[in-house]
Amino acid sequence: MHERRKLKRWHIDRRVLCKLKQITNDLYCQIKDINYSGAQVVLNVELPLRTAFKMSLRLSDQYTVDVRAWVTWHKVEGGSNHYGVYFSQIKDADKDKINKFINIFYPDDVPEKVSLPEDIVVENGEEGEGMDDHRIFERFKREISARFVGLDGKEGTARTFDVSAKGLGLSTDRELESQANIEIWLSVPNSSDPLYTRGQVVWSRAAGKGGYQSGVELERADLMGISRLLRS
Repeated sequence: MHERRKLKRWHIDRRVLCKLKQITNDLYCQIKDINYSGAQVVLNVELPLRTAFKMSLRLSDQYTVDVRAWVTWHKVEGGSNHYGVYFSQIKDADKDKINKFINIFYPDDVPEKVSLPEDIVVENGEEGEGMDDHRIFERFKREISARFVGLDGKEGTARTFDVSAKGLGLSTDRELESQANIEIWLSVPNSSDPLYTRGQVVWSRAAGKGGYQSGVELERADLMGISRLLRS
């Protein structure tokens, strides 16, 4: 299952000053691309994984943006850390700074769709029908029991075969209708409090011996919720 990138990115490949709350000294990083929801950055230090952190990016002398961020993917290339960073919290004023920065320094640049690393984008070469964009949230293979209810009121049980902050892969004993909206309660290991979320079925297929697999795109990215599942 793929999560669909809703905002295209500006490819700027620019060296900027970066501040992290966890690191006292300023450092420089290379921003490969950016938009209002995230950026691809290259730097020598390690960013925290599966947890939110505060980041300040000085795009130019005039424009510095302060965001709360989350690493969605990571790879090491040429001795440097390459990260996909999702802005889990960004103020409208900082979005406006990004817009003004692009208009001043890259006035002829057209937002482009950026391909993520192939080893992160696709697993097993399988895609859901109509899902033709690249994954922006890393997928983790996890089997978690779940309960779901459709708009028709019918209740069912399922198990996940993968999870991400913006989507779930579900195995069920009955076929889920494509484009159907469902409510989902995921069992959190070692907890009596399930994780509740909502989503839309974006693809469904038979999976042998009367079983089915479906891809569900969540209504909103739930970074903290998925982190809770992964830490359990």
